[in-house]
Amino acid sequence: MKHRRFTIGLVSASGLALLLFVLAASGPASAYHSFLLTVQQLKAGLDKAAGKGTSPTAKGFFLVDVRSPEEHVTGVIPGTDLNIEYTEIKRRHREIGAKPDDHVVVYCQSGQRSNIAAETLADLDYKHVYNVRGSMNAWVAAGYSVDSPDR
Repeated sequence: MKHRRFTIGLVSASGLALLLFVLAASGPASAYHSFLLTVQQLKAGLDKAAGKGTSPTAKGFFLVDVRSPEEHVTGVIPGTDLNIEYTEIKRRHREIGAKPDDHVVVYCQSGQRSNIAAETLADLDYKHVYNVRGSMNAWVAAGYSVDSPDR
């Protein structure tokens, strides 16, 4: 599947929003309207928010685990806001608490289910949806820590 790919780190929510505006204004939309994010970019965004807190407002984005509840309890990317299984994302998307212009980052185990969830959210008119390439597998392979879920 082809997505727009970012090669920059998460600088700030406003900087990212500006980049997205420029990308959107630069040409016709592709068939896929979510974006790819590397685990390194996600980690950089989480690190920048570390002193500000873990709320979506402090981070500048919502982080959603779309794996099954059974997978979720085995460990999450630090800063995960909630778990909604990808098959339920269309029905339960309002639980995220995001507005259509907010930034939403989704991940699963390998990136395939989160791709489906990201496209579903984009179809629901969320404008800034990101799928983490490689998702939890890439996060662990990069040597990043995993937290126990709070929920």
